[in-house]
Amino acid sequence: MRARAGKWSFVSDQRVQQLQRQVRVKEERIIELETENAILHLKLAEYQEVIGKSSREATKYYFLYNEKQHLQRSIHSTLIQLYQVIQKLKQDIKELHSSSLILVRNYQGQYQDCLSGIVAAIQRTQLYNETLQAYQSRAVLLEQSLQEINEQYQIEKQKRKLLHNSLVELKGNIRVHCRIRPLLPFDNELDDPVLQNSSLCEKVIHAVDDETVLVKCNRPGHPLINKTYNFERVYGPAESQRIVFEEMRPLLISLLDGYNVCVMAYGQTGSGKSYTMLGPYSKDEPALPSECHDDLGIIPRAAEELFRLISENPSRSPRVEVSIVEVYNNEIFDLLAKDSSTLVSGVKRDVITSREGKKELLQLTSESVSSAGEFMNLVTGGLQLRAKHPTWVHADSSRSHLVITATLTAAASPGSAGASGVTGLARRETSCINRSLAALADVLGALAEHRGHVPYRNSKLTHFLQDSIGGDAKLLVILCVSPCQKSLAETLQCLGFGTRARRVQRGQAKRRGFPASGKPR
Repeated sequence: MRARAGKWSFVSDQRVQQLQRQVRVKEERIIELETENAILHLKLAEYQEVIGKSSREATKYYFLYNEKQHLQRSIHSTLIQLYQVIQKLKQDIKELHSSSLILVRNYQGQYQDCLSGIVAAIQRTQLYNETLQAYQSRAVLLEQSLQEINEQYQIEKQKRKLLHNSLVELKGNIRVHCRIRPLLPFDNELDDPVLQNSSLCEKVIHAVDDETVLVKCNRPGHPLINKTYNFERVYGPAESQRIVFEEMRPLLISLLDGYNVCVMAYGQTGSGKSYTMLGPYSKDEPALPSECHDDLGIIPRAAEELFRLISENPSRSPRVEVSIVEVYNNEIFDLLAKDSSTLVSGVKRDVITSREGKKELLQLTSESVSSAGEFMNLVTGGLQLRAKHPTWVHADSSRSHLVITATLTAAASPGSAGASGVTGLARRETSCINRSLAALADVLGALAEHRGHVPYRNSKLTHFLQDSIGGDAKLLVILCVSPCQKSLAETLQCLGFGTRARRVQRGQAKRRGFPASGKPR
């Protein structure tokens, strides 16, 4: 408003000065014409005096008389024009005066408006300053309050960690979950036409509640099966990937608190292990996570959660290293080795015992990652090197146990168990898989019965997993089972394995410090 008032003031003064200059010019012109008029009158008087002195010279001055008449007419015409100019100038001066008065009145009104606006703006500014000072005082109080709350939060956070780890220990360092997958199209695909219309595709496995599995089967010529199994958590066919991950999320907090953590998926071919652990990443050409986030498995979700938790406390940013191996035909192969073959598997490695008594792989390749994306890029590359063979249950069945080892994060898929419908050269793969899983069951049985000798060395898989199975890590076993009747024998074996695992009693988990470097698989 001040700038606008200044503009109006400048325009008004300029116009007034212009009009005043015009008036002065015209007034000077009037004076000049009046002077000329006086001179003409003087000349006229002189001529008349000359004429009066000598009438005898009338003839002589006849031409002068004519000139006088002509001059008088000219003077008269000039006077008339001068009078008209003077009248017009007076009218212009009168109009200019009126315009000046109007302009001055308008300028005064605008000036008053601008002045009122300036006064109001000053008052508002003063009010804003007072409000700003009040906000600044409030901000100081809030900062003090925030600091106090943050200090209290840190105290409560430490208490929560203690309570959380106490809760996990009360639940047991070995926990067993069971996930029942839904019926899928390939459940109806049988090679024997006689069995196409049989009851082998009926659903015989049911989730009674969050902790109970019911096996109910009545086949002609076979004894009635009506048995229940209890586990720490049971997931029905409709439960999502997110719910499964939320149940294991507390283990990530324990991992960040310095405890070793192991997650193991167990089940027959086609029971949903890869989907549970990886989701879309289990495919040859996985979709982008942004396109199928609801289907993401435990591994990509755990990677995202891990780096999210790390970002909450940048002062404790650990180095996260990842290694990926597979146990194939009772041999261990490094899938991240730079000289690995892309045809079947990676470079063979041997299990050794470190000075601290831990089981480690000789010259195992580990790569540092700084984000969930980098983590999953390594996993995707490792999956492409796994040994695979189609079966009647699974068109892209993995013929090995996959072990993903990382500092601070973990997941695993121990491979397939049970009938797979393979013959010929692939029979050795199936035999090795079944022997390693049988060895795993023997280890858990020996631990449950508190035997003096635990047969870890019966299999490369159990030898490598010794610290995670029989050590002091927090172990979560996820049993993946098919609901259809044709998989009943393998399902009963899997549920029995989980029951034996629940009987294992181990000592309290020990904190390893930070960062933890266990073998989450």
